[in-house]
Amino acid sequence: MDGIVIFGAGGRAGRAATAEARARGHRVTAVVRDPGKYGDLAADGVSVVGGDVTDARGIALAARGHGAAIHAVSPFTGPEQGFAALDPEFFVKAAGALLDGLARAGVPRLVVVGLFAYLRTPGGGLVMDDPGQFPPEIRPFARAHLAGLERLRSADTEVDWLVLTPPALLDSAGPRTGRYRTGGESVTGAGPLGLSYADLAVALIDEIESPLHHRAQVSVFD
Repeated sequence: MDGIVIFGAGGRAGRAATAEARARGHRVTAVVRDPGKYGDLAADGVSVVGGDVTDARGIALAARGHGAAIHAVSPFTGPEQGFAALDPEFFVKAAGALLDGLARAGVPRLVVVGLFAYLRTPGGGLVMDDPGQFPPEIRPFARAHLAGLERLRSADTEVDWLVLTPPALLDSAGPRTGRYRTGGESVTGAGPLGLSYADLAVALIDEIESPLHHRAQVSVFD
């Protein structure tokens, strides 16, 4: 396979995906906002470049010559930043730019890290609409994220996309077991579900090496 271009490679999911891809022998282009802040990402087989996930032209330039892309970009590092500066169209713009840019570059596969908030509850509603499960103050971010998924669903595109949605409990220090389960668009099982970032990365790269799901949202958990 050709290389993998990872947008948002400086975040927790992006770093885990970069490490997993490199460990499997893939050439990786790690796209971050400011390469000067992420020199530690550079390694044999990993090139760090600057880029904007809402810029279709820049995406095409970064992605050309790669076989697949991962979108793990978030405009925030955490809820503590607040949402006053949130662009509600950020994820819509990113989805549109990625589909456009990747198509221009001839990259056939896009795997996106989703958000637990828009999985469905057993009652049929969304997690984000249940104040007992999801803090109301974070709903603007969840709505923006959901709009990005809807943009993908409505697209007439040749890019084979997938949104892989982890549970709310993601463990940055958890081990790589190499095991995970996938579900549909609903919360699966009883009790809290978790997953390590390392095993999320395993699932992301598996879906690039041997795609099982296409043009859909799929949950992934331990």
